[in-house]
Amino acid sequence: MFGDLDEDALVAKLAELRREHRALDAEVRAAQDCGVVDQLKLVRLKRRKLMLKDMIFAIEDQLNPDIIA
Repeated sequence: MFGDLDEDALVAKLAELRREHRALDAEVRAAQDCGVVDQLKLVRLKRRKLMLKDMIFAIEDQLNPDIIA
């Protein structure tokens, strides 16, 4: 997925994805707190948030591979 990026680019992409994940988290919480919630929008936000989390884990695994010796 991110195999063509060097370590610095991966670190930068990781920071960007984490920022976007935090922003989506805040948006989801705000939507839930306001009372009137567009359920379809909420589902889309949550799905995007999960996708970002998967990408974050993929980059973290690439930066810190498990080495079994």
